[in-house]
Amino acid sequence: MLNLTLILVIGLALCFDLINGFHDTANAIATSVSTRVLSPRAAIIMAAGLNLVGALINTEVAETVAKGFVNGSLAQYVIIAALLSGIIWDLITWSLGIPCSSSHALIGGLIGASIVYASSFDKVIWKGVLDKLILPLVTSPLIGFVFGYIFMSLFYVAFRALSQRTVNKCFSKLQIVSAAFMAYAHGSNDAQKSMGIITLALVSSGLISQSAGVPLWVKIACATAMAIGTSLGGWKIIKTVGMNMIKLQPVGGFAAETGAALIISIMTSVGAPVSTTHVISASIMGVGASKRLSAVKWSVVRSIVTAWVVTIPATMLLGAGITYLFKLFI
Repeated sequence: MLNLTLILVIGLALCFDLINGFHDTANAIATSVSTRVLSPRAAIIMAAGLNLVGALINTEVAETVAKGFVNGSLAQYVIIAALLSGIIWDLITWSLGIPCSSSHALIGGLIGASIVYASSFDKVIWKGVLDKLILPLVTSPLIGFVFGYIFMSLFYVAFRALSQRTVNKCFSKLQIVSAAFMAYAHGSNDAQKSMGIITLALVSSGLISQSAGVPLWVKIACATAMAIGTSLGGWKIIKTVGMNMIKLQPVGGFAAETGAALIISIMTSVGAPVSTTHVISASIMGVGASKRLSAVKWSVVRSIVTAWVVTIPATMLLGAGITYLFKLFI
């Protein structure tokens, strides 16, 4: 039977998922909106639908979040602290228009909260943190940059005999496909973090076993919350990702989205909770750099990368601080 604390955990997890949806909408549609291939309304509807589909299909990332970062069960207030730290960080960065990783915000909060809860570092599975969090944090943006750079460079060579107008007309249609792929990839990776957190809460409360998979109702609830959040849009971050870093043409949008979606799909298949924000942003940087380095507005990039670096330690501190307060009063 569900108790009130567990209900609160589930509610906060779905709230985080909804915020994740509108915070990370830019990941799937920023390039399509900025190149005017899709209207904002059409782009959001498409992204919401495919986020829903993607979120329902995979569970590998959810199982990593539920089992791969902390040992054993946790008090429910620890999970509440992790969710609150992720929500607070998402809202701060959204208000500033800075694309950060909701995934890393949540996991950072979970790590910090677990350390304070156990009063030791032993509660954290540090190998899992290294293999499934830190390494993808470093490598996935680099790979995203390389993919964006290579794809765009190949397109420059392949279509150099055609006029810019002809190329844009062709890729205006193809970019709808790449945007759809990106939206699906985003849903397949990002919604699973909340699935993992709810599953962890269910295990900690004794309602399901450690070896159990993600319950179907958890998949449906998280996928729906992500889709609703996506439908609300996230215009500040869409502007930062799709318009402020570089001036994109449809061919560049296609290159960035295709490269990013491929990387995210590969990471999802191995259960790595990567940042879709990091990957698509880096891929867009690579597209711009393939033309010339000055095509990228590096001052914008600097603020984005700073947020990437700060997110995990900041949310660890948030999670630790909230857990400490809970321990004082519970």
